[in-house]
Amino acid sequence: MEYNGVTIDETYAEAFPTWVSRVIITAVTEEWAYKAAVEATGFATSAIGCPCEAGVEGFVPAEETPDGRPGYAILICAGKKKLKEQVVERLAECVLTAPTTAVFDGLPEAEERIPVKLHFFGDGYEYKKEVGGRQCWAIPIMNGEYVGEEDFGIVKGVAGGNFFIMGENQMAALMAAQAAVDAIASVCGVITSFPGGIVASGSKVGSNKYKFMSASTNEKYCPTLREQVEDSLVPEGVKAIYEIVIDGVDEESVKEAMSAGVKAATRVPGVVFISAGNFGGNLGPFKIELKDLF
Repeated sequence: MEYNGVTIDETYAEAFPTWVSRVIITAVTEEWAYKAAVEATGFATSAIGCPCEAGVEGFVPAEETPDGRPGYAILICAGKKKLKEQVVERLAECVLTAPTTAVFDGLPEAEERIPVKLHFFGDGYEYKKEVGGRQCWAIPIMNGEYVGEEDFGIVKGVAGGNFFIMGENQMAALMAAQAAVDAIASVCGVITSFPGGIVASGSKVGSNKYKFMSASTNEKYCPTLREQVEDSLVPEGVKAIYEIVIDGVDEESVKEAMSAGVKAATRVPGVVFISAGNFGGNLGPFKIELKDLF
């Protein structure tokens, strides 16, 4: 099929289950809330080599936060056992240390809960405090007090929703990928965890040559190898490919994000083909057909 004159591959994105924590970080200004959110989601692009996958979901206006200050929501995604550790470490090292910040549970209705006990940092000077109807701890620090909830909801979400943007040149593909990420940013409950939301170096499991590698370049999607790789998946005329990978709180959110991203990408001149990655059903139970995004 075609959409906006761009060929849409007859395939699907294969996604897999993950556990998700949603944290709302507030601060005295939007800028400081964003700085803390970015810091808290660092080194979290892919579970292949990072301890989790994480990203900034979006801005939360002051009228929607418990303390009436501007904030940002972040998602942290990992296996259930590892998730608690990642939430604790990222809030302790990246948010508690940031100027004027406070943290609140972004999934208050979730049945599954994890404890995030940072108040011991107060060394006995900490005390309980209610903020916007939320039970929090206040920890005296050098710029005043850090305030945070310590009971966070987690939900079983979906990781690995994806699509490939293939362009007739690098800039066309990159502009389309940026347009896709911008469109996805308007969807609640999802993140694109790679740098700027865009994957430039897609990988495959293992290696054809180096047995010690757990992952290596996916030669089937490398335009410069099109004539060298017998089973190349690069269409004729394609010079650059970018992948968008999406994690979210549920399958519908990921599907909505994929739809918004693909539609935005096809509006950029020079984009010729949209595809998606899957492992024949061996990776995960979620199959999101590209044709169902329209």
